Amino acid sequence: MSAGKKIAHTAETAKGKAKEAAGKAVGNESLTVKGKAEQTKGDALQAGQKAKDAFKH
Repeated sequence: MSAGKKIAHTAETAKGKAKEAAGKAVGNESLTVKGKAEQTKGDALQAGQKAKDAFKH
């Protein structure tokens, strides 16, 4: 996985975790759900890139 994409995907996951935590802290269910969605998106992107890298080697 290229370093730039790895950082971007990890940042997406971290941003989602932060949104989820903020949503839980203030009781905002919408923000919590958006945070979980961003985490899932980041995790999926990371998994896709890892699978792609596995076929390269």
